[in-house]
Amino acid sequence: MEHKIEDIIQQYDIILFDAICVICNGWAKFLIKYDQHAKFKLVSAQSPLGEAILKYYNMSTEHYTTMLVIKDGQLYTESTALLKVMQHLGLPFSLMNSGYLIPRFIRDFLYRRVALNRYRLFGTTNNCLLPSAENKSHFLEHAIRES
Repeated sequence: MEHKIEDIIQQYDIILFDAICVICNGWAKFLIKYDQHAKFKLVSAQSPLGEAILKYYNMSTEHYTTMLVIKDGQLYTESTALLKVMQHLGLPFSLMNSGYLIPRFIRDFLYRRVALNRYRLFGTTNNCLLPSAENKSHFLEHAIRES
């Protein structure tokens, strides 16, 4: 059964991550550990589904520069995306809500410094994070197949 991107975006809270980025893979592993109810569904930006979501938002599928978070159908990018996720994870992570006190242009400037240099700072990997029996509930592709 073919699912429309619009329906997927409305049905799931989604995090697109760069699967070849070491820090991004670490972020995904962190979410698998601490998002215990698998509220957010992970999808690689390099996967067909990830690329379809990027195209839906008219974003580049070749030069991936920000994590995307789609929560309650609303798109968040850069530092706001990070804060939205941390807010959901509860204490102590939700204490990062204080980040909203910093003006967005400053938060996003700092976020971009890391994001645009992530390969140089942290490297890349050929070992993409793959769904397993233990973590498959955290992945969007699995959630769609099960629905």
